[in-house]
Amino acid sequence: MKPARALLAWRHRDRLPPGAVRVVPVRHPERWAAAAVLALLLAMLVHSLFFSHVFINGVERERFEWKTIDHYLFVSPVMQGVLTTIELTVIAMVGGVLIGLLLAVMRLSPNPIVSGCAWAYIWFFRGTPVLVQLLFWYNAAYIFPSFTLGVPFGPAFVHIDLNSVLTPLVAASVGLSLNEGAYMSEIVRAGIVSVDDGQVEAGKALGMTRLKAMRLVVLPQAMRVIIPPTGNETISMLKTSALASVVTVPELLFAVEQIAAANYKTVPLYIVASLWYVAITSVMMVGQYYLERYYARGSVRQLPPTPWQQIRSGAFLRPGRGRYGRFPGVVGGEFIAVVGQEETSG
Repeated sequence: MKPARALLAWRHRDRLPPGAVRVVPVRHPERWAAAAVLALLLAMLVHSLFFSHVFINGVERERFEWKTIDHYLFVSPVMQGVLTTIELTVIAMVGGVLIGLLLAVMRLSPNPIVSGCAWAYIWFFRGTPVLVQLLFWYNAAYIFPSFTLGVPFGPAFVHIDLNSVLTPLVAASVGLSLNEGAYMSEIVRAGIVSVDDGQVEAGKALGMTRLKAMRLVVLPQAMRVIIPPTGNETISMLKTSALASVVTVPELLFAVEQIAAANYKTVPLYIVASLWYVAITSVMMVGQYYLERYYARGSVRQLPPTPWQQIRSGAFLRPGRGRYGRFPGVVGGEFIAVVGQEETSG
């Protein structure tokens, strides 16, 4: 007896195949109810955002004052604040990644002194709030008025006045970089640990030193694990940079607060800052997606299609019938299972 053959076919309105068994999909009325509730809430939100008004001292005005938001969205101080925010984020993340990479290698060192120093650094900077660290570096000249280079406990050859060098932007960059390095070290260490120890042994068998094997063999494979949380840390750093306004760095939040202090349009200007944060974060999320997809090439046989590829293939409109593969599922309707069984021969 040969095994039975099953064919899944779309129901024909005019006729049914012989031996067909109608399979009716399970009804889910609670999903329709949830969708209706969400649609109602969405309509209320849209009305509150764009069409509702309030009365203040007998004067009617828009609830969110979109005309004010549109007026200040691209003014020069706000645009300069956006550039400073991006600059601060890039500096902090580059410094944090370099510090984190160094600390991760130190944590994995067989030398107990080296690994212990790295652990103490991570323990301290993860144990204190980042705002306190920013305030400390902003006032660091109070403890160290000058920075010297020379012989330890001996004569100094270079003297640097920290009062003139440690500007608010420099202090915020140093504080955010040192704090981010503690978190990046654990991310990098997790990526390194995820690579099998045999990879290092194979590198040593080829004559590589431990550091060379780490750089050429381990780290490229660990990037698949390192990239996703690093992207999240970058997005988080973009928003954490708003704390730099406390130490008078002219970034985005500081810029809108200065304008709000002059015209008392506090809430609309906070919305301006929020819109810029959302816009920059959205661009960074797209970059993170394609970067993760690039480093995932060796872990899967076939990469999933990008959103643009799904749109071009029509996968959003016809689930399971895109150009990049057929998946089970049909939009609505019923399925017909046609079961046939061959007779035994002879």
